[in-house]
Amino acid sequence: MNPVVGIIMGSQSDLHIMAEAAKFLESVGIKYELTVVSAHRTPERMLSYARSARERGLQVIVAGAGGAAHLPGMVASLTSLPVIGVPIKSSNSIDGWDSVLSILQMPGGIPVATVALDGGKNAGILAASIVGATDEEVAKKLDDFKKSLKNTVEMSAKDLEEKGWRGFMEKD
Repeated sequence: MNPVVGIIMGSQSDLHIMAEAAKFLESVGIKYELTVVSAHRTPERMLSYARSARERGLQVIVAGAGGAAHLPGMVASLTSLPVIGVPIKSSNSIDGWDSVLSILQMPGGIPVATVALDGGKNAGILAASIVGATDEEVAKKLDDFKKSLKNTVEMSAKDLEEKGWRGFMEKD
C-alpha cells in the first residue's frame, strides 16, 4: 500500500516535532512518507513534491516549519489536497509566534489547517481524521483513541476524588 499522508518539514531539525505525527499515524495503521522539503532552500523540490502529491496517492499533507514558515502555505498554493501546518518554535524564531502567524494568516483561497505550536501529534490526529472520513477502519481506530482519552480523564478524576488534592501534590 502506498502512503496516503505526506509529512514534510523545512529542516531536519524539525524532526523531533514532526515525528509525533508519524508516531500517531503508525498507531492507527496509516501509511505515510516523511522527508525534508525547504520552501527557501529547495524551492524546485517543494514545487515537484506538492504538484505530484495527488498523483502519488497522497490524501493530505502535514507540513511543519519554523521561523518565517512559508512551507505549508506555499505547498497549499500548489495542490488541492488539504494541508495541515505545524508551526515550530525553531532556533531562529521569535518565540514561535512568527511561525504561528505565518501559517495561520493565509490569504483567501489558500487555506492551511493550523495546529498549535509544536503540535506534531495533533497534526497526525487531524490527518488521520481526514483519511478516516472515507476509511471506516481508520475511523474505528480514531473512535477507539477518543474513547481512551475519555477513559483516562475519568480514571484520573476518580483517583483525585478518592485521594483528594493533597494526594497529588508534592510533599514539602
